[in-house]
Amino acid sequence: MSGVKRTLCVLTLYLASMLLVAVPAQAQLPTAAVSITCAPAEIKVDVKPGSTLVGFTTCTASNPTAYIEKIALSVTSDGLAAAAPGDIYVGGNSEEDFQVVVRAQPFMTMQARSLVVQGSVQEISGLPPANVATSGASMIVSITQFALLQVEAVEPFVQLMPKTDKDFEFKVYNLGNQFDFMKVGISENSREQLEDAGFNINIPISKVNVEPMVAPAKVRIQIRTPKTQGWTDAYHTLDFYAESDFSCKNGGCDRESQMITIYVRGVYLPGFEIIPALSMVALAAAVAGRRFLGSDDEEGEWREAAPGL
Repeated sequence: MSGVKRTLCVLTLYLASMLLVAVPAQAQLPTAAVSITCAPAEIKVDVKPGSTLVGFTTCTASNPTAYIEKIALSVTSDGLAAAAPGDIYVGGNSEEDFQVVVRAQPFMTMQARSLVVQGSVQEISGLPPANVATSGASMIVSITQFALLQVEAVEPFVQLMPKTDKDFEFKVYNLGNQFDFMKVGISENSREQLEDAGFNINIPISKVNVEPMVAPAKVRIQIRTPKTQGWTDAYHTLDFYAESDFSCKNGGCDRESQMITIYVRGVYLPGFEIIPALSMVALAAAVAGRRFLGSDDEEGEWREAAPGL
């Protein structure tokens, strides 16, 4: 029995020593940690025609431990295409930068989307971490507004009589990606020429709010032709324009013009043309003159045939 007791005592001491060694060893296992930060927190993306359609931010992965870490990265971009590294290695007490790029669709409506970058420790000193270590950063993707417009004349050419009232209609399209106020009117040079020629011009409205990518706004310009035109016809031009208020407030005015032609007939009586009238008068005079000369010749011949009379 004494031998058995000695064996049990040895086993007990051995197990106790193993436990004493195991507990400190477990306490010495490294704890994983990571921190993700990104700047700028707002990513602006331009979607106007000809733009790159992309925006980016620079993120930093920080490792506060004394061991090298492998960090897996993921990006959630709220329906937009995004690109970032799949994973990176960060040394102990170090940090590494990486870029996140987001791409929008052309002509997207002005709006804001969310973007989240997530990092999680996959390895620490080449081994799976004993704990779960993650960090993330949230940002906003701003689809910026752009201005684009188009102008259309309903009647690009009109023939009118003097002292005639006419409403000219123009269509203003907003091809941008947000509501935009459009300043409308007639160019200064065109207006001066028309008024000098005797036209009266009235513009009921000077600015319209146009919804993007839908039906155009209709703008009317009221015109009265000159009271008298004389015997000659005249051609006049009216230069209508629309100008984006948003573009003027952001670096450069986006303006589109549409020129129409106004033909004013030079007549006093409706349907009475001066050139055909003068031609008819000349022809009638020529015929009358020939008849007059012909009657004198006939009278002379008759008197010669009857001298006694």
